[in-house]
Amino acid sequence: MVEPLTLGSSLALTGFGFYLLNRFQKQRQARLRSLALLQKYSTTSRIGVHRGRMRLLVNMPQVNQLSPQEQAAWYERDERRNRNFLELDLLQPLADTQENEPPNEEERERELQARSTWIESHDPPLQEHATVVAEEHIGSGVVVATEADEEHEVNIDERLEREGGASGEVQVSLAWDDYNDLDLHLFCPSGERIYFNNKRSDCGGELDVDMNVQPVSNTPVENVVWRGNAPLGTYKIGVHFYKHHRKRRTKRVCQYRLRVITHGQTKEYLGKIKYGQAMQMVTSFSLADSHKG
Repeated sequence: MVEPLTLGSSLALTGFGFYLLNRFQKQRQARLRSLALLQKYSTTSRIGVHRGRMRLLVNMPQVNQLSPQEQAAWYERDERRNRNFLELDLLQPLADTQENEPPNEEERERELQARSTWIESHDPPLQEHATVVAEEHIGSGVVVATEADEEHEVNIDERLEREGGASGEVQVSLAWDDYNDLDLHLFCPSGERIYFNNKRSDCGGELDVDMNVQPVSNTPVENVVWRGNAPLGTYKIGVHFYKHHRKRRTKRVCQYRLRVITHGQTKEYLGKIKYGQAMQMVTSFSLADSHKG
């Protein structure tokens, strides 16, 4: 006769084994899909030696770089993301802020508490929406900034210095020029997502600057950084228009500038996002070791 405790332990171990197998298969399918997309669309560049090996940077394209048929498929997926965002009731109510009065510390603490309360009930649907967004590998159509884009020039380093933001092997910074609250979401190679409710990942990334929960600045910045030992794999960068603060010259369409630094190589993107729109997958890239290095 089998002891009940032994039988229960065996069933638990069997169930856990099936869970691990299912998880492994899903991760393998995701890796194979990523590799197929990378081989089809990506551009590769060498970015220098790291720990004795040449490191590669693999960039995914923007939607406007695809064929008309592939663009149409992307817009269908984007419309599905927008419907998903609204169906999950993730649209924030308009903030009741004074037009010209700067917020005081009490109002800021109240808004932080309001965000904590909101995330307690809305984090599961936000996680669900982020999972839908993370399925996308193609960028949302932002423009890669050049030296000619003087009218959009933003001194991101100056803003980061002002807010105490760090730099590192991989650094992603988001800047915009009004009192709205945009949020940076970084999908890590480990499968984690760094954002305002999960500011540190187990793989070493950190959101060390998070601004405009309360409309304190019309020159805000957010920053996610791996100070050292940035993991290999795919990084995906999402931008979410979290809240529209009704302040002077603050509109429901927000222009932003995104800067990505990988081992000293810099790339900047210019984009815009509308209040009520789904989280945008702005761009994605992969880091890999070159076996030829």
